[in-house]
Amino acid sequence: MIYPYKGKEPKIDETAFIGDHVVITGDVTIGEGSSIFYNTVIRGDVSPTIIGKRVNVQDLCCLHQSPAFPLIIEDEASIGHQATLHSCHIKKGALIGMASIILDGAVIGEGAFIGAGSLVTQGTVIPPNTLAFGRPAKAVRELTDADRKDMNRILNEYYEKGQYYKSLQKK
Repeated sequence: MIYPYKGKEPKIDETAFIGDHVVITGDVTIGEGSSIFYNTVIRGDVSPTIIGKRVNVQDLCCLHQSPAFPLIIEDEASIGHQATLHSCHIKKGALIGMASIILDGAVIGEGAFIGAGSLVTQGTVIPPNTLAFGRPAKAVRELTDADRKDMNRILNEYYEKGQYYKSLQKK
């Protein structure tokens, strides 16, 4: 379900997959080849939400913002099931683990990996190419080649799944 909010309508690239029972409202932009999976809510009714290219937002996520603090997800990021993102900045190629919460003003560095169930508190900056986890999340080590390979596998699998499900919607 896609709704305008006070004159602002979501802008969704025609190649993006939007799953069943997804709600998108207001000032939201979703880029080429991105996938928004089932039962996710993306509200752009306070500030903009900008989702880049080939981003996957998995099932049951909640994306929102505070006044004057947009939510930005750069290209090729993976957002795990049940994640909550609020007015944060997810840099290119980062992975947010399942059931993690990323709060206002937090910046997740390029290629960083946030472990499942983590809480990234307001204003926290996670360096690029690091693994961070905990409540509150802390950077614990640099990513290994095996970590990066697994992150790339997840990104590609979700891109392919999104495109597959998109093809079924056209029938």
